Amino acid sequence: MPVQLNHTIVYAGDQQRSAEFYARLLGLTVQPRFGPFLPVTTANGVTLDFAEAGEGPVAPQHYAFLVTEEEFDAILGRIEEAGLTHYADPHLRRAGEINHNDGGRGVYWQDPDGHVLEIITRPYGSAGRTG
Repeated sequence: MPVQLNHTIVYAGDQQRSAEFYARLLGLTVQPRFGPFLPVTTANGVTLDFAEAGEGPVAPQHYAFLVTEEEFDAILGRIEEAGLTHYADPHLRRAGEINHNDGGRGVYWQDPDGHVLEIITRPYGSAGRTG
């Protein structure tokens, strides 16, 4: 079997709030608790296991999601409905814009703990690929 990402832990100040935030915006479902984790599973089977960060601030991470054009529109709509600012760049400088990297579309936004989330419709580097 080729190597595949199965799950990753997303530390949060409030794991319930964060799991619901991701699930609502991405159109996913919070799964039943698994030990100390609240899982949210993506369409390709990768699970985001939300865990309480404990004391102190959460170290921000970056999570990128490859989505279809239709999913992009739906997610962007939910981001805007939630009153969140989205950006065209990972440094969060181009507010309200969409990037068109590799001939697709992409945006970034932040979760309640400062993690930077990204949706893209084309994988990076895919513009010159064939087959």
